[in-house]
Amino acid sequence: MSNVVLKLPEESLLRVIAYYKNQQAAAKAQYVRFTAKLPDAVVTVYTSGKVMFQGAGAEREAGKWGEADGEAAKAASTKGDVLPDGFADRSVLGSDETGTGDFFGPITVAACFVPSDKIALAHELGVKDSKLLTDDHMRKIAPDLKEAFVHHVLTLKNEKYNEVQARGWSQGKIKALLHNQALKLVLQKMAPEKPDAILIDQFAERGVYYNHIKNDKEIIRENVLFSTKAEGLHVSVACASIIARVAFLEEMDRMSQEVGVTLPKGAGKGVDETAAKILLKKGPDYLKSLTKFHFANTKKAQVLAAKRRS
Repeated sequence: MSNVVLKLPEESLLRVIAYYKNQQAAAKAQYVRFTAKLPDAVVTVYTSGKVMFQGAGAEREAGKWGEADGEAAKAASTKGDVLPDGFADRSVLGSDETGTGDFFGPITVAACFVPSDKIALAHELGVKDSKLLTDDHMRKIAPDLKEAFVHHVLTLKNEKYNEVQARGWSQGKIKALLHNQALKLVLQKMAPEKPDAILIDQFAERGVYYNHIKNDKEIIRENVLFSTKAEGLHVSVACASIIARVAFLEEMDRMSQEVGVTLPKGAGKGVDETAAKILLKKGPDYLKSLTKFHFANTKKAQVLAAKRRS
């Protein structure tokens, strides 16, 4: 679903309301001033002066009133649930993961709760979208984040990953189960307090996500929202992303020390070269214990190792 948000002056807001008056629908929240439902779009005017256009016709309708910029552009580029107005200032439990595309190293998932009165603290500690931060910077601020906010991080090592993957579990299922578990554990730690919402950095549609975890004993559903690029939508997800990334880096450090060589991140040519060396020196079983063995890197490493043997 496309989302476009515009910030308009009062005069323009009145024109929007008048223009869509015949399609008016009942407003469902106190901070919603006006809602209209079109065949392929929903138009919502908020008391803050923002107008959100949702649906297949969102960009067409928004184009009648102005261009999205700043926060509006960010909203337009995301996919998933429509977040309430002022969401960035609310008390939110966010979750994110890393390591899914790395041949070496684990999958790590973290959940972190940032209450509204500590959002400024998170920013003061240096939190922003982890894609804009270096690994070294994240290593420096992660201890402060873990001290300041209720959180939980899960690390799935590759021996266990390979075991469940061989049983037919997809990465989507693995990630969904880890997210649900991390969220559950944070909710237990912060009880009886509850977040205003839970925001998951979306890697699957809502129905797919819940189908993955349908057999879990306790499924977190209350006030759960999904959105891509969630790190930029609430600082709690950015905190979770940083905590997850540092847990991944720490496990990579441990593995590198065990192997005696710095294991490269990602799944590129350097990974194939390192994997071939480990294969030649310590064999396939040892390589498997360090990697997501079903990745194409395994066959590439086997080819490289065979050439070096000949």
